[in-house]
Amino acid sequence: MYAAAVIAAPGPIPGQLGPRVTFQEEDSVSRKGEHDYSATVVWTGNSGQGTKNYRAFSRDHEITCGNKPTIAGSADPAFLGNSSRYNPEELLLSSLSACHILWYLHLCADAGITVLNYIDSAKGRMVETKNGSGHFENVTLNPVVNIVPGDDSELAKSLHKKAHSYCFIANSVNFEVDCEPEIRTD
Repeated sequence: MYAAAVIAAPGPIPGQLGPRVTFQEEDSVSRKGEHDYSATVVWTGNSGQGTKNYRAFSRDHEITCGNKPTIAGSADPAFLGNSSRYNPEELLLSSLSACHILWYLHLCADAGITVLNYIDSAKGRMVETKNGSGHFENVTLNPVVNIVPGDDSELAKSLHKKAHSYCFIANSVNFEVDCEPEIRTD
């Protein structure tokens, strides 16, 4: 079990939406304040002509992280991608949702709220700019959470705000991330 300690960030940090969180060790697992990640992305879409022209190649690629299963990626179909593969925009949206749920479940366990089921139908909007680039304008998380009857529904709902403020991914983006939770006891 870890106790979260909120540490004020020294000065404003672009994209920072909530406090920084560090952990004080309370068991035998060692934690440090910095965590490094790596991923390998390999383009698999050379159909024989390379990138001779915009339509000559597939946007397909494979994402691996260590020995974990490979994620089949591509571009959004609007950008000539393969609709049967995940695109970067979907993965960003999924990362925001997954980080939020993990913090939320942690906070519920600490607060004595028993979550029985959790599903989030997250939505995001990306806009293209005149120069051809683009950016996300916003994301809305829409979690529907079932808790044990008799647990504090208001507390369960309020923990979404706290989870959002701790979410590593939400703290790393420069667009608005909203959360519109629904708490059920049925």
